[in-house]
Amino acid sequence: MTYAVDVVVIGAGVAGLSTALGLAATREVLVLSAGDGSTPSAQGGVAAAYGEDDPLDHARDTDVAGAGFCDPRNVRALVEEGPQRLAELIAQGARFDRNDDGSLSRTLEGGHGHPRIVHAGGDATGAEVHRALRSALELTGVQTMDGRTIGLIKSDSGRIVGVLVETGTEIARIHARAVVLATGGIGNAYLASTNPPTVRGDGIALALRAGASLVDMEFVQFHPTALFTGETSGQLPLVTEAVRGEGAVLRDVHGRRIMAGRHPRADLAPRDVVAREVEATMRRDGSDHVWLDATSIAPDVLRHRFPTVLASCARIGVDLLSEQIPVAPAEHFLCGGIRTDRDGATDVPGLYAVGEVAATGVHGANRLASNSLLEGLVFGRRVATALTLDLPATVHDRSHELALNHDREPERIRAILTKYAGIRRDGAGLNAAADELEPLGNGPLATVARSVIAAATTRQDSRGCHWRSDYPRTDERWNEHVVVRLDEEGRPTTRQLLRSGAR
Repeated sequence: MTYAVDVVVIGAGVAGLSTALGLAATREVLVLSAGDGSTPSAQGGVAAAYGEDDPLDHARDTDVAGAGFCDPRNVRALVEEGPQRLAELIAQGARFDRNDDGSLSRTLEGGHGHPRIVHAGGDATGAEVHRALRSALELTGVQTMDGRTIGLIKSDSGRIVGVLVETGTEIARIHARAVVLATGGIGNAYLASTNPPTVRGDGIALALRAGASLVDMEFVQFHPTALFTGETSGQLPLVTEAVRGEGAVLRDVHGRRIMAGRHPRADLAPRDVVAREVEATMRRDGSDHVWLDATSIAPDVLRHRFPTVLASCARIGVDLLSEQIPVAPAEHFLCGGIRTDRDGATDVPGLYAVGEVAATGVHGANRLASNSLLEGLVFGRRVATALTLDLPATVHDRSHELALNHDREPERIRAILTKYAGIRRDGAGLNAAADELEPLGNGPLATVARSVIAAATTRQDSRGCHWRSDYPRTDERWNEHVVVRLDEEGRPTTRQLLRSGAR
């Protein structure tokens, strides 16, 4: 099966759907999806300087959480364009929670100086955003197709001109004037993640295979409060940071507060700080979880604000209203990704990236809570605008297919990355990881794992969610972005360092 469209968007989360919606009026678009991605499971909300809030305050909080490593131009685009994108989403039918006077209800999360997170269904914001975007897209007549993208098509002149899609027993070849990767993060390159199983880094591997660069792959964020179910692999339920925003606190197995005296914002410190403290506490006590104590919050507030968390706790026999919640860190978000400009263009002509798979620099070394849905809305529109104004012409020269290889021993790859490139890292472990990955081929999971290991090995300092016990301090000599590309043998390697701000 072979056919052609103007633009192929790979991914049906907030970033992919926003891009497709922005293109629908002017371009023939096909949205490819192997699932809905992480958007429907996002709980906390959308952070935006809406109403009386000041975008500059939002920008400052973003940069502080990002350990001063954010791209200031793109952060400015995020915070200044965000309120308009949120207003458009509401106009498209998104139903956010409101106060009695009709104003948007806003809550506080870690790293934010004051409440600016709007939410829906209490703690089901991602599901509502996804519903609203899909409903709006259905009205446009944009085509959709279910299937896993297994390769890109590249012309002999170096431009991406299509994709290979596995749909059941068939391989579809879809030619396009531009391809947009909106495939999400790398959650299931780790054993335990808050991401669904389809989020495994395919977009990262596709981009590398096509000749694109990655940046900041060492900055993998772990959410400090995934629900501890007793399982050590697969998708773990999230316990939104907004629970701590309402007053919950973290305690060790002895009942002592973990974050007291550890940071000026205590339990609402940036995620990297909280995740490290939780991990250190578990290691010290020899425990497999800590406790999140929400018993000081009024039961009516818990029922109204956190029905998703309430249900997740009930499934493992925990009553959120009266009992402490067992939680532990789990892989959550990739702060780096495919190197792009502010309009989503990669360094391969015809190939674009948006959302978690892209490294726009808005997250720096650690993402501020609830900036991810906002990023998808803002940069999805920016990519769409760029492709509306300047879509590359159809390429008529010869082309060749860049298909992904199959992974050998995927569970072993996940175990290696989890063991050596989690919250706590060191040079000896990273070197061991590289050695253990060596015989495991060049499949997408192995490629992603090697990319993280290569970047983490190169960065010999600690900042944000990259923490090395052998280089525990932030070293100003390392104010650079680590760039990863494939070598001639198809193995990720660090080729150069870019000064911070030069993308």
